[in-house]
Amino acid sequence: MSNPKGDFIWYELLTTDADAAQRFYGDVVGWKASDSGQPGMDYRILDAGDGQAGGLMQINEQMPGAKPVWLGYVGVPDVDAAVADWTAAGGSVQMPAMDIPNVGRIAMLADPDGVPLYVMRGASDASSTAFRVADARHVRWNEIATKDDAAALGFYQARFGWAAVDTMPMGEMGDYHLLAANGVRMGALMRSPAGQEPRWMYYIGVGDIDAAMEQIKAGGGQVLNGPHQIPGGEYSLHARDPQGAAFGLVGPRIAPR
Repeated sequence: MSNPKGDFIWYELLTTDADAAQRFYGDVVGWKASDSGQPGMDYRILDAGDGQAGGLMQINEQMPGAKPVWLGYVGVPDVDAAVADWTAAGGSVQMPAMDIPNVGRIAMLADPDGVPLYVMRGASDASSTAFRVADARHVRWNEIATKDDAAALGFYQARFGWAAVDTMPMGEMGDYHLLAANGVRMGALMRSPAGQEPRWMYYIGVGDIDAAMEQIKAGGGQVLNGPHQIPGGEYSLHARDPQGAAFGLVGPRIAPR
């Protein structure tokens, strides 16, 4: 893809029930889903109405031990070089580099804390718009919690060229490091709270945070915390879908409370 190195270019939900997940996120976020046409797998494309927002994949017998999870893809110009650099720096390979016809070359990696992420060189010349910093029905924020925020910050900066553009003190939890990729603020890095495993959290944009929260509950999901007001006046929350995948939402509060 024509996105520069370090951009998030795709998001993917692995789930144990693709039909149920499609209904749930359709109600909560507003996505429409269609079959990707990939042979031998149930892979669905999530349509935001103004472009593709990601994919939804049914876990199958070829994925032993896989659990429901949201995964991000970061664009790189050379997947094999990125894998070699990643492992030399202390990361590991969870799925070796492979080509997907008409899609691109991908590899699934884990950072030194074991947190998974894909790297990808897309086959298309078009730019991905799966990440949009201000639009509903797209991932708007990418947040990683780590064991050692200073070490993880150095690791990701060296791999992808991300810049730490600001910090927000969080008391005993240390600093919340705001990250930019190619000049665009796209997420943050922080130290994991006590008792929480390192993980990525992807925040999906919605038009009304309270309406989305009610849809989560009605659809059998669980709101873990929030909504909390964030800088700029919008609200965010953490949730878990009915199959167990954790995700975030961000958006405005339409009705005053």
